[in-house]
Parts: sequence; structure tokens; C-alpha cells
Amino acid sequence: MDDTRDMDDPQETMSEAAFLAQLRAAFSQMPNDIPIYMFVSRARDDVFAQTNRQIVRIFRELTSKITFREYPLDHDLARKWNVTHSPTLLIAPDRYAIRWLGAPMGEEGRIFLETMMMVGMGKSHLNAESKNVLQKIDSPRAVKIFVSPTCPYCPQQALNGIQAAIERPDLISLEIVDIQANPGLADQYSAHSVPQTFANEVLIGMGAQSQELFCASLKKLEPQSVFIPEVDAELVENDVVIVGGGPAGLTAGIYAVRSGLKTAIIERDALGGQVATTPIVENYTGFSQVGGKNLVDIMVSHALQYTQIFQGEAVLDITPGNPMVVQTSRRKFHTRAVLLATGASHKHLGIPGEARFAGKGVSYCSTCDGPLFVGKNVIMVGGGNSAVTEALHLHHMGVKVTLVHRRDALRAQDVLVGHLKSAGIPILWNTEVKEILGKKSVEAALLINNQTGETTTLPVKGVFLAIGYQPAVDLAKKIGVELTAEGYIRHDRHRTNVPGVYSAGDVEGGYKQIVTASGQGAESAMAIFEDLINPYWQTRKEI
Repeated sequence: MDDTRDMDDPQETMSEAAFLAQLRAAFSQMPNDIPIYMFVSRARDDVFAQTNRQIVRIFRELTSKITFREYPLDHDLARKWNVTHSPTLLIAPDRYAIRWLGAPMGEEGRIFLETMMMVGMGKSHLNAESKNVLQKIDSPRAVKIFVSPTCPYCPQQALNGIQAAIERPDLISLEIVDIQANPGLADQYSAHSVPQTFANEVLIGMGAQSQELFCASLKKLEPQSVFIPEVDAELVENDVVIVGGGPAGLTAGIYAVRSGLKTAIIERDALGGQVATTPIVENYTGFSQVGGKNLVDIMVSHALQYTQIFQGEAVLDITPGNPMVVQTSRRKFHTRAVLLATGASHKHLGIPGEARFAGKGVSYCSTCDGPLFVGKNVIMVGGGNSAVTEALHLHHMGVKVTLVHRRDALRAQDVLVGHLKSAGIPILWNTEVKEILGKKSVEAALLINNQTGETTTLPVKGVFLAIGYQPAVDLAKKIGVELTAEGYIRHDRHRTNVPGVYSAGDVEGGYKQIVTASGQGAESAMAIFEDLINPYWQTRKEI
């Protein structure tokens, strides 16, 4: 989406001025200086180094607390701090071991600002549970987090690492590695999907984690999937708890609060669901073309005007009753109704090599991982809107992509098919992937023509998959919600068979469109409002 705007718009100018004034005020209250060092190879003054200068210059105009010094990579200070990659940013290196290999571009820009805020205040802003876990670490942890400027999940994981390094500067060091600036380092660690987190050279996290899971994984030096608080978390009382922060959940939150219902949205992962990783959205009313993450940011900002959002919390259990009890990884909620807007996750091929090379060439997100494959051969598997959209995104990024489809015609919309033909992206028809081959990372794909039975081995560095979605119904099944034969939640106007439990969005099946999910979110919120006034599950006594 074109980010240009009318600089003469008085409202826009006032909004920017107010934001800058808030930043100046915040910096003025910080007790600590924020020294920043950049090390650059004499032979490499690239876009990453230039971006760092621009970013730091902008913030230095807001405060004298920030100082900036630049040195060549062969300087004595580089040897003192063991800096070997260009460009590298060091932030307050005499107090913290935090370095950025590359530049905080794109999604990472706001995390860089938060880093300076935390360094200036000398506070990590971690919650009590996370601090308690970190205090039990008794040996050094050298952390590397691989990120990409286009990845919507990376900022959360980068923030986890920064907070940990600020909380325990005595034992935790952090390197945030931009895979675009450091493709060789990404290859060395087979970090072909982001975010990926290593500690002491051990993989401890694939994807974004809640801060508690990150700290637990860091302590145990292995990935953790569930965090159980050691102390009772706070209790939150609501009328409605919405599980899921995609378009359906966010819209439902707005409509529920506007109906007078106290509401909370709980989202385990990144807000926006599948939309956050969609490169370009061209069919959402009001926007001829908009980046998926930009659209999500607009939705989240709108929802936050009405309702609380608890991001990074996993719902562990729901107990029906009056009130219903929702237990998350951090706290309990008492509520009168629950809306399951849990969405859907990527389907898997289930073939040899898919799980083995996940994050090592096998990817489900071109927005997140595409930059690492610029100039390389990859395949995009699928034939629907998502597959074609992501193939186009890779192509325009400079990736040599081939579409692999098991049928002889695409299911994508005609306009997308037209874009595909105009781009000249090759298509292998009636072709399926039987195995993904390689040693440490993807090297080839074994393909079979399902009409002739002929097999071929196609050398590729990446296999991107967009073959549909699997509804996220584990929680629904756990509490006895009925499912359809296709595995989606069975409902009657968003009401499930469990009194007080509702559904909306992709978890219900049907058209998997952003506008459809948003509409279902609004409908479900209004159904909940009507039922809480006159509960349908309570039988009236005869007079």
C-alpha cells in the first residue's frame, strides 16, 4: 500500500506532533543515557548501515540521552566486544549485551524504540512469572534470534529476547540477526524460517512465543509448549471472553462492547491470524490494495478503543457453568459467554521431509521467509487464492518461483490468475510433491505427475506450502462442542451445542475471506447480546 499522505492535513500533523511530544517527555524522564555504537566494514556501506544512521538520527532529535558513535569493523572496540559482522549495532554495551546484526527495518522498528525506552529506564517490563523463571537461571545464555523485516511474528520474539537481556544482564547476551543482512549466518544455522531462537547453540524456539514460554525455554534450553504459572494469576471478570484475535474476534470485540458487554480478547499468537502474513489484500472493501499487516494494525487499533486484548496467552481450559471459567497460561477469567474465533492453521502435506525441514527451507509464509530466497529457485505448492498471491509476492521479491498444482486448472480468482500469467510464473500442472530432499536444508523436491506417473527431481532451495487450512478446534472438542463431518464447528447462527459457547470465522468453515470473518464476528456478538438478555438455554416455566 502506498504510504504517502497529505502532509498538509492538519489532523495528521497534530497527531504526529502529539506523538513526538509524548516521546520527548518519556525520554526526558529516563535516568540512564543510551549509548549506541555501530560497526561497519570499510568495504561495505550498504542500505542496512544507512538505515541505522537514519533511524538513530531521528531519535537523537528527540533527546540528548542518545549518543551515537560509528567505527570500522577493524577498530579496537570491535575486538573488545567481539564484533565480526557488518553492520552491527551495540546498545549500551557497558551495561547490556544486546546487539543487532543488520538494521531494525520494517516490523522491527517499533521494537528498536521499545529497546531504547527499556534501556533508558533500566527496566525490562517483564511480568512477575517471567522474572521468576529468569532468576532461576544460574549459567550464561548466549541467545540468537533470527528475524526478517517483513515478518509480523518476529517483533514479539525479538522483544522477548531484549527484555530477558535487560532483566539478567549478568548471564544473558542477545544477538538479533536480520536474515536479509546476514544470509550466510542464517544458512549456517539453517534458519530458513523466522523467527527462530537459539540459546547456547541449541534451538529453543520456532516461531513467536509468549514471554513466559520464551523464559522457560531459555531456562531449560529446549522448546517449551506449555507454561503453568507457579502462583495464582489475577482473576478477570467479563461478560464475554473471545478466544482468537483475527478479523472475527477483533470485530466481535468491538460489537460486544458497543452492546454494553464487558469483553476481553485472548490471542495466543500474533494478532490478525492469517491476515497478518498475507502480502497484499485486494478485495477488502475500502482498500483497493493494502498490506495484510497494515490492515491488521488498523483493525487492532480500532478494537483497542473498545476492549482489552490479552496477547501471548494460551487458553488451557474452559469450564462451562455460571459463571464460565476460562483458564489461560497467565490468569483466570470468569465470564457469561465464550466466543471461539480460533481460526484455522496451515494444512500440511504429510510427506517425508516436510517436518524435518520445517524452518530449513519448508515454509508456510512467504511474507516471513521470502527474503532469504531472493535469487534462488523455490516451488509454491497449491492452486487457490493464497498460493497464487504468495507466488506473486515471491516473484516480485526476486525469488525464482514455480507453482506446483495437483490439478489441471487453478481455483484462484480470475484476477489473480491474470496477474500470474502476466508475471510469467511457470506452473507444473497435475503435479504433486512426494518427498522433500536434502541433508541439512532443502535441496530438491521429488515430484510426480498424477496423470502419467512420471517422477522427477527438481532442484530447489525452498518449498512453500499454501494448500488450505485446518480448523483450530482442539479447544472446542475439549469442552464438547459438536463438529461437522469436515471438522468445523457445528453451529446454528453462531450458537454451539454447549450453552454459552459461540463460534465465528474460519473455524466455522465456509468462505475463508476477511470480510466474511468480520461479518460473522459482528453477527456472533449481537447473538451473544440477545442471549444474555434472554438466555435461549433456560426453559421458561409454564404459568
